[in-house]
Amino acid sequence: MTTSTAAPTAAGPPGPDPDGAPRRAAVVARAAVLRERLVGRTPTDVVWGWVGPLLVTALAAVLRLWDLGRPTTLVFDETYYVKQAYSYLVAGYELRWPEGADAAFAAGSPAPLDEAEFPVHPPVGKWVLALGQLLLGSDDPAGWRLGAAVTGTLSVLLVARLGRRLFSSTLLGSTAGLLLAVDGQHLVLSRTGLLDVALSFFVLAAVAALVLDRDASRARLARRVAGLPERALVGAGPWLLARPWRLVAAVCLGLAVGTKWSGLYAFAALGLASVLWDCGARRAAGVRHWAVGGVVKDGVPAAVGMLAVAGATYLASWAGWFASTGAHLRQYAAENPGYLPWLPDPLASLWKFHVDMYTFHVGLGSPHPYESSPESWLVQGRPTSFYYEAPGLGVDGCDVQSCSQAVTALGNPVVWWGGAAALVVLVGVWALGRDWRAGAVLAPVAGLYLPWFLYPERTTYTFYTVALSPYVALALTMVLGMVLGSSTASPRRRRAGALVAGAVVVAAVLAAAFFWPVWTAQTIPLEHWRWRMWLPSWI
Repeated sequence: MTTSTAAPTAAGPPGPDPDGAPRRAAVVARAAVLRERLVGRTPTDVVWGWVGPLLVTALAAVLRLWDLGRPTTLVFDETYYVKQAYSYLVAGYELRWPEGADAAFAAGSPAPLDEAEFPVHPPVGKWVLALGQLLLGSDDPAGWRLGAAVTGTLSVLLVARLGRRLFSSTLLGSTAGLLLAVDGQHLVLSRTGLLDVALSFFVLAAVAALVLDRDASRARLARRVAGLPERALVGAGPWLLARPWRLVAAVCLGLAVGTKWSGLYAFAALGLASVLWDCGARRAAGVRHWAVGGVVKDGVPAAVGMLAVAGATYLASWAGWFASTGAHLRQYAAENPGYLPWLPDPLASLWKFHVDMYTFHVGLGSPHPYESSPESWLVQGRPTSFYYEAPGLGVDGCDVQSCSQAVTALGNPVVWWGGAAALVVLVGVWALGRDWRAGAVLAPVAGLYLPWFLYPERTTYTFYTVALSPYVALALTMVLGMVLGSSTASPRRRRAGALVAGAVVVAAVLAAAFFWPVWTAQTIPLEHWRWRMWLPSWI
């Protein structure tokens, strides 16, 4: 009896995994659900999402650029920063000026001395002003202020786009941009050759970049978590690492600190807010040890990466000083070889420079008629007078016995008084509801405002609040959105909300028209100037 056996056959390629397609579909579906939970609703009206913000930006440009050369003299601290910006163009660093140099400079005959001056602020903001002079000339008052006007105008675009993302509404985003466009504090500083609007712009750009980072990182976290088995979520969650928008924010914050050191506090506040958003994302994604993951896997890389990039950006902003031989303290270490010998001479000299700058700022306490304390800033209790002249009959278009020309850094009362109340509301919204949008508005306010209370003896001014102007506009807009009501509210409720919100916006625009003359040095009768000084402390 014979037994027949079949010949073995070669193994073919594996067939399709019958469970693969359903598994992938399940992962995709889970990722979509997680993304909706982590990122939330985002606006989809791409065309109007640009048209609305660009329209309010165009208005801001007109308000900031029209007759920018008025007044034709250096006003307030332009006497320092405009001339220092000119020094950058001819020497790369700050030069000293002889007594009475302002008149010659305004007449188009700048004549700095051939010796270095001790500046009390880093270079970035002065380079912004220098670019304006490079384009229009240092003999044109509009050139002195063009850098500030452009950064101020771009700030309106940033606020409108940021508001659109925060509130998922192009209408509300454009409203925030409009409120900033007609704010007197922001308008005056955008039309004056000072540093503060540049500081405001760079911090605002950092906020926008961190919001973009929040969206991008949460979308990536949703994809990563969706593909993990449930047991993998017992730990701290996945690493995300590459965060390009976070590095963009670091560059912006380095530029902010390179404009004024008060940007350091904004850096700390925004860095903390970003890590808190990361912790919240991991918690919402179902990661058990979300706090550990947020701190170790997000916070530590953020601290290392952002500090390195911001620090490099800040050092790069001193390129003109490094490239020179005659700038203030440039040769200090070479002339004092025992000073920080473990550092290269240029860095040791720069450190000495910074020690002297810090000593100056903490000791700044000279009285000034327009100094103000931080507790009065949000209600614009003591605005700063940048310029005032009192032409008589027949002078500069004055057709009455006595006239006034004023540039007063006074915030739009509708925007600031309403915005101050809105900030209080947002504190409650964030504390009780953990609304991240409120946190995005409050974090830069905390970083740019609260630290001033640490220096009660220092001479300070209300115009510092230009750095807060974008967030005051956003806070007021967020509350107006609450007044407007949700899309599911009844038509009657929406109409009532629209009437109230619309009335506030119209009032802000009308207030801007009313205060325009005292923001821009228009010649008006003295009595009309008095009409606009609502409070005794405004005079």
